Amino acid sequence: MSTGTGGDHVLAIDQGTTSTRALVVDLHGRVVATAQTEHRQHFPRPGWVEHDPEEIWANTRRVIAEVLDRSGLAPEALAAAGVTNQRETAVVWDRRTGRPVHRAIVWQDVRTDTLCRELGGAAGLDRYRSRTGLPLSTYVSAPKIRWILDHVPGARDAAERGELAAGTVDSWLIWNLTGGADHGLHRTDVTNASRTLLMDLRSVKWDAGIADELGVPLGILPEIHPSSGPFGRGHPDGPIPGVPITGVLGDQQAALFGQTCFAPGEVKNTYGTGSFVLLNTGTEPVSSEHGLITTVAYQLGGHDPVYALEGSIAVTGSLVQWLRDNLGIIERASDVEALAREVDDNGGVYIVPAFSGLFAPHWRPDARGVVVGLTRYADRRHLARAALEATGLQTCDVLDAMRADSGIRLNELKVDGGMAANDLLLQIQADQLGVPVIRPENVETTALGAAYAAGLAAGVWPGLDALRRHWRAGTRFGPTRDERWRQAQRDTWQRAVERSLNWTEG
Repeated sequence: MSTGTGGDHVLAIDQGTTSTRALVVDLHGRVVATAQTEHRQHFPRPGWVEHDPEEIWANTRRVIAEVLDRSGLAPEALAAAGVTNQRETAVVWDRRTGRPVHRAIVWQDVRTDTLCRELGGAAGLDRYRSRTGLPLSTYVSAPKIRWILDHVPGARDAAERGELAAGTVDSWLIWNLTGGADHGLHRTDVTNASRTLLMDLRSVKWDAGIADELGVPLGILPEIHPSSGPFGRGHPDGPIPGVPITGVLGDQQAALFGQTCFAPGEVKNTYGTGSFVLLNTGTEPVSSEHGLITTVAYQLGGHDPVYALEGSIAVTGSLVQWLRDNLGIIERASDVEALAREVDDNGGVYIVPAFSGLFAPHWRPDARGVVVGLTRYADRRHLARAALEATGLQTCDVLDAMRADSGIRLNELKVDGGMAANDLLLQIQADQLGVPVIRPENVETTALGAAYAAGLAAGVWPGLDALRRHWRAGTRFGPTRDERWRQAQRDTWQRAVERSLNWTEG
């Protein structure tokens, strides 16, 4: 049954690591209009990464207004709204004032490394993996919340009194969209909750024992809801007055949903600030023995959750930004493709971009970035090509781990994200994997996933088959290299990875 307003369009809010976007989607899954604005990145210390939650909320209001203006639609023309977000980034705020007590600590931040090792104790970093699917890592949200409560004067006492709320960015946006300090709703979905280290994967409920051991009061956490279903309505004085919020997914799960990977064995990779490979494993969680995360892929209201194996790569698109901003070898991120095409190979240069340690499948916070194989022959063109190859090689490492954990052999790879516009990158990826890489016609899969989840709950689309019909293959990149070339590059890459390890204590 429809829960919408009578409108026939869906709004998607895509709050990412570097920017906030809004899209309006019509009944046929077509994007009608978009708006986007970046927010500042704060680096108070090496390895620390922060965002201003109030800036993110202001940007969210701005892009909603812009996209409605560009589409020529009023809020009442919207059947529903969906939210997708950077996932493990943690926000803690005062329920009474609506003000954050600290900047958001971003998923890339490594300040909780020592805390995670202390919490692991004799059991190690896999202490909670059997229940949560996650390692005790700087990546996940709960240690970040603990850090804020421990380091902001008065925060822990206020949390114990029930005066604070904590969550991931979706919770912060839902709370504000539904009223904020004026009776805003504190809610999240199963996919975001599954990235905190505080949710039991099978019951999809907060684990009181883990929360107590990690020093996170249960009372500050949001209610957990299915990804597709009612979360509340826009506050009358907000940017979407009266519009039902009926879809919420963490960004990578949203991309899986937007790629219509609804069957076990289907896999996608999103090339963004980092890269994230997700493999649908069905309604039973698959434990990883090869450095992957077991996570909730999505849950439709009234149905069992669907699970995925995920490999999270910290630095891919941000490596291109580093070439632009720190080294100055390109003026725009998009210039990297043309520069890399000026050479036929990497000239023996490999970059391991362990700026914040290595994520899946290595999980080595002690790693730091290295450039190896430099000679006088190498120049900025080879660095550009090595950056693209590093993105592909990190993806290969994750897919190897997925094959080992699941036994599923990769036949093709669906791709999306900002870097998926780079034809050379996708050709390199196909050559490294030895299987076709497929870019869909519409690469807005993350925002589309949030729109699809919201539209399903609001009755805009009748079911998953209708969404599958919206997906169309765009460009197909077939492999052009032989196995000997692939193996030689992979072997050299592994030697480079080894040289990135043990650069910090721990």
